[in-house]
Formats: sequence, C-alpha cells, structure tokens
Amino acid sequence: MRVTVQRSDLLPVLSRIQGITGRKTNLAITTNVLIRTTASGITLSATDLETGFEGNYAAVVESPGSIALNSRKIFEIVKDFPKEDIVFNEIENHWIKIGNETVEYNLVGLNPNDFPEIPKVENVEFFEVPSAVLSDMISKSIVIAAAGDERRNHILGVYTERTTAGGNKILRMVSTDGSRLCKTDFLFEAAAVPEGPGVLIPKKSLAEVGKFLDAEGSVQVAIKESSFIAKKHNETIIIRLLEGEFPKYDEIIKKPDGNNITLNRQLFLMMLKRMSILSSEEYKGVIFDFDENKLTISSTNPEIGESKEEMPIEFNRKKITVMFNPRFFIDTMNVIDDEKIVLNIVNEEKPCIIEGHEDKSYLSVIMPMRI
Repeated sequence: MRVTVQRSDLLPVLSRIQGITGRKTNLAITTNVLIRTTASGITLSATDLETGFEGNYAAVVESPGSIALNSRKIFEIVKDFPKEDIVFNEIENHWIKIGNETVEYNLVGLNPNDFPEIPKVENVEFFEVPSAVLSDMISKSIVIAAAGDERRNHILGVYTERTTAGGNKILRMVSTDGSRLCKTDFLFEAAAVPEGPGVLIPKKSLAEVGKFLDAEGSVQVAIKESSFIAKKHNETIIIRLLEGEFPKYDEIIKKPDGNNITLNRQLFLMMLKRMSILSSEEYKGVIFDFDENKLTISSTNPEIGESKEEMPIEFNRKKITVMFNPRFFIDTMNVIDDEKIVLNIVNEEKPCIIEGHEDKSYLSVIMPMRI
C-alpha cells in the first residue's frame, strides 16, 4: 500500500475517533484504526465492539492495500506533521513508513484481517434530522451520566423513540440516573418518519456521535434491529443497542396545574452555584424553602460551614421545605436557552419539574432528597 493523504483531511477524523479507539476492550486491535485503499481514496474504520465508525476520504493511491495502525500514535504524528502531504508506504510484514522527504516514521502495524468487521448498512430506512438538532438532543440527554460501576441498562442508555403527540411526529430522547430524568423532543415537519419501538442507545456511544455532527446541514438516522445508525456525507457511525426496558415515564413528566413558579434562569443559576460551594460528596443536598413570595436556599456542611441566600418569587401557597442536589439544577440550567425557566413543584415529596418559559422541547425532572 502506498497513498498520499492531506493532513487537513486526516487530522479531524483521527481526533474524533480517539474516544472510540481509546477505550479498553479485550481486543488490543480495537486501539487501532484500519486504513484501506479504495478506487477514489481511503477508508478509515474504528470500533470498540459497541460503536463502529467508517469514513471515506480523498487520497492519491499509488498502490492498493490495507493496514491497522495504532490510532493514538497516528493522531499524534499527523497533528504535529510539518507538511500538508503525508505518504503512507507499507514496506513488509505490516511495517509502514509514514512521512515525506524530510520527516519519516517507521511503525509496525497489525494484520488488517484481524480487525473486527464493521456491520454493513443495507436495506435501511433512514429519516432526516438537522445535525445541530441531533447534537443538541444528545448533549442534553447525556448530561445525565451513568456512574462508572452502573450495570442497569436503562441508566446506561438513552431511551429513544419515534412517537406521536398532538398529531405530530416526534423524535424523543429520555435519560435518567434514578434520581433525575430529562426528556427532549424534536418535532418533524414532514410526516414520513418510519415507525418503530423505542430503543436504548448507550450514552457513551451517543457522545461519540455528537463529535461528528456539524453545526449546519442534516444527518440521516436509522434504527434497524439491534443497531442505531447515523450517517452524513462520507461518514457512518453504527451503535449496538442495549437490551432491556425503560421505566414508564409518562406519569413522572406530568405537570400538575397551579404549581408553576417562573424564575430568571441566570439569576437562579448563579444562586445555585453560590449555594453549592459548601456541598461535598458526603453533604450533597441544600435546603429549598418556598415561602410567601420568596425562595431561600441554605447549605450546611458540618466540616466546612453554612451559607444562605434568598430571592423574590411569586409564591402564595403553603410553605414547602425540600432538599435537592443543586448540581442537578445547575446541569439543567446549563442546557436551557430561555431567559426564564418554570419550576413546577407540588410538595416536599413530589419531584420538581423544570422547563423553559418559551421552549417546551426540553423538560427535566429532579427528585427530592430526604432531609
């Protein structure tokens, strides 16, 4: 194999696949990127056995072939390479020379025949989603991360479904960690969206999809059998779905009438940040006091000290004293774009439901803590 590739074509994709090739698996070859020549250039493939990536890129092919090379080392070489043209020249026994007339690296590769096969995308019914919209939905969903020792699939994954509400077709993503839940919707303008059951997509794999999404344009999405597929231009990502059932969430996201409180998002966010300064791993919760036209938040940590702050609100119901993890509210405030947010709170036992004042496509549910 001998090919010449432009550094500007290679660097972005090598940077984005590091999250896939950098994961620990039982197969050492998954830390490699597979490079294969085609009639018009090269194909790059990467996988961690759960997420598979394949992309086609322009290159000058002098002789065909394929090689599996350490993804991290190739990325570092290309990142700091002094010239735009980079020559990959296979010598023998999977050794490959990388460089030009002034810079040269000789790396040992692995047998490309040992590289895990990326599933083929065939006979798939795609539907189109704006790239920026899907990126936003993913970032809002994975803000609720799973703990490192988590084994429950409904927490490891984001529940994704194509549903109907008010006669409209909706792409919906729902995520939870057991203490909070969020829902984000995209309303399709066209009705031609293939039906199908809800599925669980691994959060860590969705995070990799987000890296490949552009700020403009659209992406083709499909759900087939045990795979979630995202395809754009010359790149395709295939994710193996998780098995299991997602909890029924319809009742959880219902907002009881007459319990809404409207707040300035930025003022509330900064208040939460100040009141979370004294929290720690042992003392995560802060007290929310909803009283006559004012909200008081207080934090007590026996190891550090105490803090308290209040802000005016429109509230004329029976006093509510409840404890929440402020980090959950901060995460929610950071993904809402509206100037104002709406809290729906019933009592100290029911969850608090949060959404934007204008944009209702995103909703967050936060469970109270025991005082």
